[in-house]
Amino acid sequence: MITGIGTDIIEVERVGARIAKEQGFRELVFSLKEIAYCQSKAHPHEHYAARFAAKEAFFKALGTGWAGGTAFNEVEILPDNHGAPQINLLGATRSLTPGKIWVSLSHLQTLAVAVVVIER
Repeated sequence: MITGIGTDIIEVERVGARIAKEQGFRELVFSLKEIAYCQSKAHPHEHYAARFAAKEAFFKALGTGWAGGTAFNEVEILPDNHGAPQINLLGATRSLTPGKIWVSLSHLQTLAVAVVVIER
């Protein structure tokens, strides 16, 4: 049974500017594995933006928003063995255990979008 759906869209330039301007922003929002993954890409800001959108969509799907005790960098989006994005919950955020989490990412040079579906 589907218990939550969330979507988010963001400008790639907005995320790139925050990473460039605000020291610590990248580490506050992204896990070390996500940073390594995005930095390995030809256009890293597109990949950061898609993951930022997925984190926002996840909290919308959860229905609680960005709840106390959770952290953006504890919602980790990495590809599985076939390249499909997967959400892994880390740290205190892991205690949410919402069920099966489905995520879809897409990005262009200027925009990134994500959809998250939570199923129990």
